[in-house]
Amino acid sequence: MKWSEISIHTTHKAVEAISNILHEAGAGGVVIEDPYDLVKERDDWYGEIVELNPDDYPEEGVIIKAYLPVNSFLGETVEQIKQAINNLWLYDIDLGKNKITLSEVNEEEWATAWKKHYHPVKVSEKFTIVPTWETYEPASSDELIIEMDPGMAFGTGTHPTTVMCLQALEKYVRPGDHVIDVGTGSGILSIAAAMLGARSVRALDLDPVAVDSARLNVKLNKVQHIVTVSQNNLLDHIEEPADVIVANILAEIILRFTGDAYRLLKPGGRFITSGIIQAKKQDVKDGLLAAGFAIEEINVMEDWVAVVAMKP
Repeated sequence: MKWSEISIHTTHKAVEAISNILHEAGAGGVVIEDPYDLVKERDDWYGEIVELNPDDYPEEGVIIKAYLPVNSFLGETVEQIKQAINNLWLYDIDLGKNKITLSEVNEEEWATAWKKHYHPVKVSEKFTIVPTWETYEPASSDELIIEMDPGMAFGTGTHPTTVMCLQALEKYVRPGDHVIDVGTGSGILSIAAAMLGARSVRALDLDPVAVDSARLNVKLNKVQHIVTVSQNNLLDHIEEPADVIVANILAEIILRFTGDAYRLLKPGGRFITSGIIQAKKQDVKDGLLAAGFAIEEINVMEDWVAVVAMKP
């Protein structure tokens, strides 16, 4: 099969939003070329890292590459992607150069591109994310391994917004908890909650492609007896109380359901939110406080913010 590689030169702030646009457009995978990877220090026990070629990386910003099947609708698909990316300025997301190019690759090259950029990464005290084709030996007995296949995932799980959510889940999820994951995407946060001992996890996403992706990853990690994945718009029609609600989505979306999150959380429960750019941090704080939450902690990684709120 022939594939078209679409390449977008943009900013760190735009990575999550553009990646979601590409997946919604039917991309077979997303690769992120970030010059930070060239200088980032890694402990040896994170997993073997293939030597990186500086020529593959931009001097500034990041390059996001995605793979679209070559068919009669390709031109329309690319135009829809361009329009959706250009509309991100409405959310105060800096697009940087926003240079978009196309090139053709074959299926074998597409598969190789995945493996070149995706390797085991330890993202928290307990969690290490491992691609399915890699052999990885845990460094300790309490290390938790999440297996992911980027061919069916909404990202590799190593973006700062996801990492901060994983770290917060590790801190707040207790054995026997009921957890709700709003906008689950690949299902990685639901999988993590299950591995941390949650009694039950509801993984929700409006996008049917995300629902299928999450179900596959949940089965891959053998937590389908704990995690239930379903199509749903935010917390609409959800009634069961929760100990933890987690949402790694844009700030504008988080603000739409702070009231529902407060209603569903048990007293002392936590609402873990991420996907927030710095410019929207105060808006999210104000929205959470207005809903009745107490702000428990605010974490920052690169240009992204995560807020943990508690229901008193």
